Amino acid sequence: MASVELYSEQGEAKGTLALDDRLFGVTVTPALVHQAVVTQAANGRASIAHTKTRGEVQGTTKKPWKQKGTGRARHGSRRSPIWIGGGITFGPRSERNFSLKMNKRARQKALAMVLSDKVANGRVVAIEQLTLTEGKTKSLMSLLKKLPLTGRKTLVVSEPDNKSVARAARNLRGVETIPANALNVVDLLRVDQIVVTVPAVAVMTHLFKRI
Repeated sequence: MASVELYSEQGEAKGTLALDDRLFGVTVTPALVHQAVVTQAANGRASIAHTKTRGEVQGTTKKPWKQKGTGRARHGSRRSPIWIGGGITFGPRSERNFSLKMNKRARQKALAMVLSDKVANGRVVAIEQLTLTEGKTKSLMSLLKKLPLTGRKTLVVSEPDNKSVARAARNLRGVETIPANALNVVDLLRVDQIVVTVPAVAVMTHLFKRI
């Protein structure tokens, strides 16, 4: 059974915390994790670039000159794409849809794989709880210094109703927070180490127990 080191809120070692192997002891399949990352990135992509067609640009609808007799090429509109200030042919449009679909269970499995890899490599530390009633940055910083954290980026995972953790970590460089019910593959891969509370582990196990 997978387990991680457990610490008190004062930074004192309390032994180990047993974890559910269905979430923290899964064999990693890199291809599935890659698919989850690509899917999340694509679904978060905003289509900003937008060009106007000849029907959308401003300009007169009058024919520039008569069809015949001028010696010049025939034209029917100044909004034609071949004119300066005219519409754009096949340009990028903001209606483009880059979203991808991924089976829910496959997405959860990829999340379990990333968590399992972090646990297997000693990148996860558990603490009994995080009260931080006043949401003080100094209190959280003091606690993190007492934990065996070696990476430059740390993710603190707390229970969903614990708002003080996010407030306390707001000004800490290299420290990010996320509620247990909002975990995702990309945020987990972006950090070196994870600090998770015991209540958060319970929430995660309950949410992903059907993996």
